[in-house]
Amino acid sequence: MPPIHAPPQLSVVIPHLNEPENLLQCLAALDAQREEGIPFEIIVVDNGSVEKPVAVCSQFEGVRLENESIPGPGPARNRGAEVAQAELLAFVDADCIVQPGWLRAIIDLMNNAPDVDLIAGDIEILMIDPDRPTAIEAYESIYSYRVRLYAQRHGFAATGNMAVRKRVFHAVGPFGGISTMEDTDWGARATSQGYRLLYLSGARVVTPSCKSFGELARRWDRHVAHEFQKIGTDRLAQFRWLITCAIMAVSPLGEALIILRSDRLSGPRTRWLALKCLTRVRLYRAILMFRLAIHGNTAVLLAGWNRQNL
Repeated sequence: MPPIHAPPQLSVVIPHLNEPENLLQCLAALDAQREEGIPFEIIVVDNGSVEKPVAVCSQFEGVRLENESIPGPGPARNRGAEVAQAELLAFVDADCIVQPGWLRAIIDLMNNAPDVDLIAGDIEILMIDPDRPTAIEAYESIYSYRVRLYAQRHGFAATGNMAVRKRVFHAVGPFGGISTMEDTDWGARATSQGYRLLYLSGARVVTPSCKSFGELARRWDRHVAHEFQKIGTDRLAQFRWLITCAIMAVSPLGEALIILRSDRLSGPRTRWLALKCLTRVRLYRAILMFRLAIHGNTAVLLAGWNRQNL
């Protein structure tokens, strides 16, 4: 194992806000990656927690704690990128647990494929009881982190597990603030400038699912509000929004085959639970879209950024 002070090949940036227990698990999993023999640094950027995670970070060597007063995970990640020493950056969320081989997969690919500029790592749901997942766990296993689809069809990487060359990050520019969907916005800028994005299944993290439907719904509140802001006052765009709203309400009818074929789930019970939760989510989104079309107030929905504050 190399000494902690060896020049890092990778800088791991973790935005944090009031998640000390999750952060502890995240850092423990990252610390275990040192067995790979690859020097890397960890930068935790606190974004205004009630209690800064000094005690958590001090339990591990080679962890640097920074602060960012501008609210939002984007500004927190930007702060980490500013102070990073390595030529490769990795962004991981505080509630994500990197899996064995994560570090090696990123380093090997970036060293051997100089034409790859950024990586979208896989994200899976950490189930409390894999033999009997809840409906929310079953739903999120398929629909919450469709990383391959994001990368290959939509041109962005989920920032819960993303790696990028530092020179590319600075060329594209910083992540947006709390009023943007920072991962989709940044990815769109990067790919529009010709930078190559690659999905990497071997760089895998797991993350807990939402604990309740209310928590899951609040996540969609922010996403739907961001999408509504894009249409502005354009009448045609508003009409399309209403059409999309109607399609959203009936869309679960066309998702049954996807759930049936998914390799993220097993067993008829689990697949049925996933379909039930999907139906509830899509109906919630349709109603929310309709309400926004009528009232147009997105301010409340954009009031926070993490699971405790959405």
